[in-house]
Amino acid sequence: KCGIVVVEEMPVFRNGNADLMRYLSENIKYPTVSAEQGVQGRVVVQFVVGVHGEILNPVVVKSVDPYLDKEAIRVISSMPKMEPGKAKRKKQ
Repeated sequence: KCGIVVVEEMPVFRNGNADLMRYLSENIKYPTVSAEQGVQGRVVVQFVVGVHGEILNPVVVKSVDPYLDKEAIRVISSMPKMEPGKAKRKKQ
């Protein structure tokens, strides 16, 4: 049976969003072919934070370029564990 899950506390990356942005900027390696072609934009990746803080099922929801998409998935997949969120399950 499925119920509605209400997230009381969202997952947190180490010391917060600023730390997450720093991690991303230090680990993203802009693909050479995309840079040479002048491709720019923002790739949006959706993922789940598991109960132990692991990153699960990253998927591109807003694509820019296949090379940028692949790099975004690589970096998100290699992120260290996060502090998992806390939720209560409500019966439906």
